[in-house]
Amino acid sequence: MGSYPSKKRINTCSCVVNVVSSNRTPLYDSHCQAGADFTDFGGWEMPVSFDSIREEHRAVRDGVGLFDVSHMGQLVVDGPEAETLLHRLVPSDVRSLEPGAAQYSCFLRSDGIILDDIVVYDHPSKSEYVVVPNAGHDEGLHGRLREHADRWDLDVTVENRTAETGMIAVQGPEAVARVETEADDPIEELQPFTVTETSIGDVECLVARTGYTGEDGVEILFPGDDATAIDTLFDDVQRCGLGARDTLRLEAGLLLSGQDFDPEDEPHNPYEAGIGFVVDLDSGDFVGRSSVEQARDGTDEQIVGLRIEERAIARHGYEIRSDGDSVGRVTSGTMSPSFGIPIALGYVDASLASPGTELTVSIRDRSVEATVVETPFLESCGE
Repeated sequence: MGSYPSKKRINTCSCVVNVVSSNRTPLYDSHCQAGADFTDFGGWEMPVSFDSIREEHRAVRDGVGLFDVSHMGQLVVDGPEAETLLHRLVPSDVRSLEPGAAQYSCFLRSDGIILDDIVVYDHPSKSEYVVVPNAGHDEGLHGRLREHADRWDLDVTVENRTAETGMIAVQGPEAVARVETEADDPIEELQPFTVTETSIGDVECLVARTGYTGEDGVEILFPGDDATAIDTLFDDVQRCGLGARDTLRLEAGLLLSGQDFDPEDEPHNPYEAGIGFVVDLDSGDFVGRSSVEQARDGTDEQIVGLRIEERAIARHGYEIRSDGDSVGRVTSGTMSPSFGIPIALGYVDASLASPGTELTVSIRDRSVEATVVETPFLESCGE
């Protein structure tokens, strides 16, 4: 998850006044005090980095780092038929969730194309579901939920609480232990993709064992008005920006909404995008079912991991070739801070998607050798 449009750098907080259209998270002032560099990102002024991307990346891989993810959407679906609404709009079996469980899924168009990937939390103590879409998608998906609730005459309420909710991600091998020192209840006992209620300091929070880095950790949701109280408790933890978030998620082979898939610029169904595991065709009918059922039997192209064999970064949109023929394009690429080699994600003809396949990427008017590898890169490049 995550949505990284083209980045417009804002060097210091004193320059932010030039970007009047962006929203600010409840932690914005704290970021300023920490000396963050900012970018206009999905309609939000977000920190790109505080120290350096490499240093922040390493903090998460080796210890613990903290991200402000309050720009992610917070949609609350409640009412007697809330489960029915979500069950008909996502390809996963929402009915299988129990209170305190979380589920990675996506919203689809009627033709099976991914609109956005999401996490659905079945609230541990309330009847409601919390749906977390990517930055800038909350209004559109809020409208989609309400539209279908009306169309299907369902007894449901849908609220967009993005503006009033804060959210941080504390990630890394030491993250859970660090959060537990501030929580009233045990966090170590939380299983992956579960969520609990607990007080952190004096603030009632939802704590989920989820994340977007390939490391252990949690994501913490809290009232936006309590952001300073939460932030102060973790002032010893390395602050991390969107730059490190991007390199971490790419090493983990995780998709980026708006870049690795996009309903307009990069339209793909779940099987093409490598997340066919979210589709449960036994769960009944849902929007886009007939299209994804056909795609299950095979697709023309497929997303793959690429190890670039020279020190050249494959950027979004670069052409992928085989024997001189165009066979796909790069969607994400970076220099891996963990391994010191360039890595990328991209779509290629399905016949060329097997690990070990040798391809080339057109980088600055020259052909650079690349090899298809398994994702996550953390495993395939760490061997």
